[in-house]
Amino acid sequence: MARHPIARPATARPALPADVRLTNAVAGGIVVLALLVLAAAALHALLRGPWPPIRAIVLAGDLARSPEAALRGEVLPRLRGNFVGLDLQGARTAFESLPWVRRAVVRRVWPDRLAVTLEEHRPVALWQRDEENPLVVNDHGELFEANLGEIDDPALPVFAGPPDAAPAVWALYRAVQPLLAAQQLPVARLELSGRGSWRVQTAAGQSIELGRGSQEELVARTAAFARTLPQLGARWGRPLASADLRHAGGYALRLQGVTTAADAQAPRAGM
Repeated sequence: MARHPIARPATARPALPADVRLTNAVAGGIVVLALLVLAAAALHALLRGPWPPIRAIVLAGDLARSPEAALRGEVLPRLRGNFVGLDLQGARTAFESLPWVRRAVVRRVWPDRLAVTLEEHRPVALWQRDEENPLVVNDHGELFEANLGEIDDPALPVFAGPPDAAPAVWALYRAVQPLLAAQQLPVARLELSGRGSWRVQTAAGQSIELGRGSQEELVARTAAFARTLPQLGARWGRPLASADLRHAGGYALRLQGVTTAADAQAPRAGM
């Protein structure tokens, strides 16, 4: 006959007295506190210890408008601490405070060097804040201040509008510029009014009212205008003076050399 083991009831461990539990908890807290104090002291000794100072800074990346001498002269006095104790975030902030530096990556290189990789702003347009001190727009749609004499391209387009709209203005410019430039109407100025209406001024001075709408709507409107413009130019034989794309289902043109009396016969195209 098979035998089956008989389970014995588990005996419950007696609970520790309250004063013992309190003593254990206090002892555990003291141990944790002591470990934290020791860790803080060790960290302080590490940061203040006899580590070598930063003896060299190795620069890489974009340096066209950020000469090495200027970088060292402006940033080095702001660096504090030895090789271990140096605040890398503070060093990064120091480099990124320079006019042409958009982003800096700073890392330690054993035993006593800093390696710094810089990304400079790439100017794509001027932002009309006022006549004397315009800001500069980079290829991320960000505004920054710079010496305009250091910009290589003297024919950058001009953007205008609320400062927080710079990314949207840059995005629309990239979309409509190829369409208009293909019709010999390169964009010299793109403006967003306070009421949300867009206007283009070409390099030759023609004005093109794009009106309001999403970027997709504005691009579609501009594409239809650019697609039909050659046919209208051939038909009327006069260069464009201005265009108004705000009309539903079409646009209106003003042609150079057309007098006010003939404006009633000015071309109007469907889209």
